[in-house]
Amino acid sequence: MISRSQRIVFWGLVWLSVLMLSVPTIIVVGASFTQGNMIAFPPDGFSLKWYEKIAMAHDLRQAFARSLIVSLICLAVSVPIGTLAGIALSRYRLRFAGALQVYLLLPFTIPLIGSGIGMMLVFGQWGILGNVWPVGVASAVINLPFIIWSVSSSAAVIDPDLELAAESCGAGRVETFLHVTLPSVMPGVITGGLLMFVLAMTEFLVSLLLTDARTVTLPVLIYNNIRSIITPDLAAVSSVFVVIALIAVWLLDRLVGLEIFLKSK
Repeated sequence: MISRSQRIVFWGLVWLSVLMLSVPTIIVVGASFTQGNMIAFPPDGFSLKWYEKIAMAHDLRQAFARSLIVSLICLAVSVPIGTLAGIALSRYRLRFAGALQVYLLLPFTIPLIGSGIGMMLVFGQWGILGNVWPVGVASAVINLPFIIWSVSSSAAVIDPDLELAAESCGAGRVETFLHVTLPSVMPGVITGGLLMFVLAMTEFLVSLLLTDARTVTLPVLIYNNIRSIITPDLAAVSSVFVVIALIAVWLLDRLVGLEIFLKSK
């Protein structure tokens, strides 16, 4: 049995961790509502003028649109590959499965700067450097392990009798995959897809290496601006990223359920 003092210490550490993780976000969001011209917390009054400014800023809107395109391309590349790889690694006995799994998880072992420079050299050799879509492909490659792990977690708990029942009823392999296997791993696909979308939307280092002044994404544009002066409109942009993350969590809860997601981990 856990004693009362141990419970107090445990929950004290939990709330301390929550506080430490929340304080930076609270400060940034609070500073975005200031009336002043400099970032301050507590904010100097309350105003939405900085949100109005970023909504009217043409360069910010274009950069946000590019980041959105990057995220959609990342989804289009990573979801099919990650789903098939996750199912294959979890459900089937593949030759050289261990080596294949290590290869697919290599992005986690290679420093991000190394991956970014390598892709910059490759894309530059192909003459496509400076376009937006290679950033989406690069984000998919770098973050692919996330969706593989997510789908593998869902595939590992599939009852094999369901697939056998479908095959015994005359369903072919494709029909069994589309109507039994894929729906069964859909929570993992949705979870991994939302995570890939958020990671691609906020990807900075790879975007910095693969874009130019005409095709910067939103994180790169923010970085370029804070090199001169940090103003409340940048806090407002950061708050938009927070809202995107919250929407992703809300969708995860609505489509999958946070309890199912946490249990799968």
